[in-house]
Amino acid sequence: MTRTPPAPAGSRAPASRTPASRSPASGAPASRASASRAWTVAARPVDDPLSAVLLREYLVDVAHRYYQHHERRDATPEEIERAFAEMGSDDLAPPHGVFLLAHHDGEPAGCAGLRLLDDRTAELKRVFVRPAQRGLGGGAALLAAVETAAGELGAGRIALDTRLDLVEARALYARHGYREVAPFTQGRYAEVWMAKELG
Repeated sequence: MTRTPPAPAGSRAPASRTPASRSPASGAPASRASASRAWTVAARPVDDPLSAVLLREYLVDVAHRYYQHHERRDATPEEIERAFAEMGSDDLAPPHGVFLLAHHDGEPAGCAGLRLLDDRTAELKRVFVRPAQRGLGGGAALLAAVETAAGELGAGRIALDTRLDLVEARALYARHGYREVAPFTQGRYAEVWMAKELG
C-alpha cells in the first residue's frame, strides 16, 4: 500500500490522466503518486446488494488464504457458503456501527466495517481491497475514513483481531499506527490483536 495521503472521506479528487512521469515530491511515477487521490469512501447500508458483493469477495479471499496456508488447498464452495452464513455483519450499521464502501475511479473496490465494543472502543472488521486495486492506496483511504467514522460513533480507540497469515494486512495496520495488544476476542481466526488510540 502506498503512503500517499488519501483524499478526505466523502470527497472526490480528480484522478491523474497524464502519462507516468516522475513526481518531483516523491520520486514515484506521477500516476502512482496520484492514484490514492482517486479513492472515495462513504457509508453504505451493510445489507445493500453492492455491500453484499464486496463482503462475499472479502470472505472468499480470506477463506482461500486460510485453507491454502493450513491445508494447501482452496476453500470449497460449501465451506465458503457456511462461513458466509456464519459471518454476520448486521451490527455494522447505525446506531452502533457503520459499513464503508470504497470506490477507485468510480468503481467499487473495497470495504471496511466498524462496530462499537464499548463506550470508547470501536472494532474494525471486514477490511478488503479488490486484488486489481491493491497497491494504489485503498487501504490507507479506508483506514482514514474508518478513523473519521469511529470519531463520529464516539470512539477514541479502534481495535481489531486478525490472522498470522494475513501479513499484508498486519503491515498496513502497523504503518498506520496500530500496535499489538493483549487478546480481547476468542475464535478460530483470531491470532493477532491490535489497537490504535485516536486523537
